[in-house]
Amino acid sequence: MKAFLRKTSVYVCYVVAVWLFGLLEVSRSETVAITDANAKDILSTHEIVFVNFYADWCRFSQMLTPVFEEASNKVREEFPMPGRVAFGKVDCDNQVNTAQTYRISKYPTLKLFRNGEVVKKEYRGQRSAEALASFIRDQLKESVVEHQKLESLDELEGKKRHVIGYFQAKNSDAYRTFAKVASSFRDDCQFHAAFGPVSESERSAGDTVVFRPPNISTPKTHRQDIVFTGTLTALDQLNQWVQDKCVPLVREITFENAEELTEEGLPFLILFHKSDDQAIVDLFNLQVQKELIQEKNTINFLTADGSKFTHPLHHLGKSLDDLPVLAIDSFRHMYIFPHSVKTDMVKPGLLKQFIEDLHSGKLHREFHHGPDPITTPTPALEEGQAKDHIPKDASDSIAKEKPKHQTSPPESTFRKLAPSGNRYTILRDEL
Repeated sequence: MKAFLRKTSVYVCYVVAVWLFGLLEVSRSETVAITDANAKDILSTHEIVFVNFYADWCRFSQMLTPVFEEASNKVREEFPMPGRVAFGKVDCDNQVNTAQTYRISKYPTLKLFRNGEVVKKEYRGQRSAEALASFIRDQLKESVVEHQKLESLDELEGKKRHVIGYFQAKNSDAYRTFAKVASSFRDDCQFHAAFGPVSESERSAGDTVVFRPPNISTPKTHRQDIVFTGTLTALDQLNQWVQDKCVPLVREITFENAEELTEEGLPFLILFHKSDDQAIVDLFNLQVQKELIQEKNTINFLTADGSKFTHPLHHLGKSLDDLPVLAIDSFRHMYIFPHSVKTDMVKPGLLKQFIEDLHSGKLHREFHHGPDPITTPTPALEEGQAKDHIPKDASDSIAKEKPKHQTSPPESTFRKLAPSGNRYTILRDEL
């Protein structure tokens, strides 16, 4: 009887072990299902969440699913620490609110989230398990470079934006806040830190964080450092300050980043310039800062090397000899700044009016129908004059107000740099 019980116990233990192992395999092989109800919690409780927005009916989604699962398993084995990284998936047909929140317009879309915030740059690399895993490994690398000598901070690359922290201890709340912000903005700035005795000379007033702006001509730019004056342990304060300093108002568009800039969905105000004309680029930056900073959420301010973007210039009827050229690409049409870039861009109000004319529809309307008619006030009626009587000269003027030409503006060229259709399925509503 004892032998029988012993065998039975061994068998039960074996069955339970197989069952538990099976559950473990399932948990290891499954990505996290993100829903409208749990999205905020999952995204905010992990340093990094890599999310696959998919649709079951989409052929490309079906192809990516096992690859994404395999990549998830690879990363989970290497980084098992809870809260560090997760692979998530969103069924966009059933989790409509989450899909709409992140403006999903094609399937499958892969987005990276850091500390609960979506990263602007959508993943566009190779879609193999190893490539996806390698991408996440890179994202998990330390965001802050530690310096053992202050002299090395005077040798930072002058063309880059740098944020430097001087801390008494690495295990302080101030540094933990700094490291979290560094993780969020690692693609926009380079982050550095010095601790203890190494940083003592820079901490006369306590732990300090400074921003070092780019300076092409002089790599050693410590005299230009801008000090953060807020509370170092206040995440929102430091986060906003770093965003203002590290994310430039005016960016350069290249063939490498054109696709992701297009994905932001905002029209472009683009200055096409000669490669060596830094002066006009600086002037454009200054005017945008002075006049258009309040428009930063409605339009993207960009500069472009005209020698690399000759095709859009050709569409505008311009060549390299015409540079600099300022234009708006609305993703439907392109419109040229109707004044001289060199002499009129600095005139107060002209750039702002150019953008307002885009938003009001005036640019598009005038391209099709000519300049808007100038409305003249209706003459006051004399006593006893019939209301339907219009003086002859006024009626003649109204009769002459007809469209002067019927033309179409050049079509958008940057819209064509949107994601390739050979690995995406667009929304069914758009088919």
